[in-house]
Amino acid sequence: MEEALSNSLPRNLSKEQQSTECNKLVIIMRGLPGSGKSHWVDEFLGIQSIEIAINARANGYFSTDSFFYDGERYRFDSKKLSEYHQRNLTGFIQALSTSEPIVICDNTNLAHWEFMAYETAAKALGYQVRIVLIGEPKDNAHQALCAERNSHNVPLAQIQRMAKQFEAF
Repeated sequence: MEEALSNSLPRNLSKEQQSTECNKLVIIMRGLPGSGKSHWVDEFLGIQSIEIAINARANGYFSTDSFFYDGERYRFDSKKLSEYHQRNLTGFIQALSTSEPIVICDNTNLAHWEFMAYETAAKALGYQVRIVLIGEPKDNAHQALCAERNSHNVPLAQIQRMAKQFEAF
């Protein structure tokens, strides 16, 4: 199930989707750099209890981008991308195996193959899976907005190339 959300924040989710008590929930974010994926996650965690939010941040939040930080500075290295994606997936699966109540994958996930292993592992371990798309990757205005506001200085030309890879389903 994919939820397409342009500017909608998690408070627009149904009560069933917001409730994580006694449930195991995986959220797989999808969207271009600068679309607002991380902001959506912040808003979602903001409507959870403080304990759940802190635990999810500490034990259930996985973003390949986090491996590119050297202190406060982001240093992307394409040679490390494959390794860091694998490390991110490994951590995600470890969180599932310890039954963390909320586990989040915050990557671009533009094509199904990019998040298939996350989704498969989550379902195999009894998690509800919510795939959340932020924005409309094929929309030119959305691409321009993403280029303006992404925090990693990804230029518009690269965002447009990424948008071409987007797979809707």
